[in-house]
Amino acid sequence: MTPDDDHSQQRRPLFFPVVIATVLLTIIGMIGGYLLSQHRNSRNVANTADSGYVVVDGDPCPEQTQSVGAEQGGTGVLREVLHVTTAKRTEIWICEDEAGRFFYHANKGGAGAPWVEGKTALFLDDVQPVGSGYVARAWDGNLFTVDSQRLLISYTDGRQEEQRVVVS
Repeated sequence: MTPDDDHSQQRRPLFFPVVIATVLLTIIGMIGGYLLSQHRNSRNVANTADSGYVVVDGDPCPEQTQSVGAEQGGTGVLREVLHVTTAKRTEIWICEDEAGRFFYHANKGGAGAPWVEGKTALFLDDVQPVGSGYVARAWDGNLFTVDSQRLLISYTDGRQEEQRVVVS
């Protein structure tokens, strides 16, 4: 039995303090996640202050690509940003140099086949990132669009050839 003159404190509603605490913890978590993502990005792409170049964190492209890339004005080591093999056994590398330029290099039969530029191999230096893939324009105007799913060759006469990417 409780006395009529119960002087115990009234219970305060906890709704507003809980909402405020939840909002503050959410903001702290978002800031922490943002800072972690910035730290991760700075580890993957390191800016070299003395040269002004951006160094890509990836495997070096094949030696043949390094050689032709140097002849075509590539800066430093060309690093792999995309490497696919098509159903017709053509291997394609999209490589980025230390100045941030992209290059396309393909070889029929893959890396182990003979590399003969203009016959079995094609090196292009006019490459632009588009969406999740890359577009390269050859000297004759043909376009090569490559991503992780397919290679699409658009010829200047309007024909198109599509080769799907296979898992190697």
